[in-house]
Amino acid sequence: MKVRLARIAHARSGDKADRADIGLFARDAAGYAVLEREVTAQRVAAHFAWIAHGPVERYPLPNLLALKLVLNGALQGGAARSLRSDNLGKTIAGALLRMEVELTEAEAERLL
Repeated sequence: MKVRLARIAHARSGDKADRADIGLFARDAAGYAVLEREVTAQRVAAHFAWIAHGPVERYPLPNLLALKLVLNGALQGGAARSLRSDNLGKTIAGALLRMEVELTEAEAERLL
């Protein structure tokens, strides 16, 4: 079953120069297992291909049940240089939460 990340996680984002920095948080350990499996750097790069022109870095934070994702080259030079309406990357988390992930039937019963 495909669901949007927003159904099983929450996120915050911001900027570090020309990088969008996203924290993706699971609600519990079962949700974190899905994030670890489904939210790969490659899938995030494909999801943000329209904006992220550099590599995507992924850092698992199992003690926090979270992933840290860094989208390099995503803010057209950063806040001081970019003409983007969201030059600080604050809405990038919302865009990530629209990404779909695959859940097994057991995961869907547990998480939804």
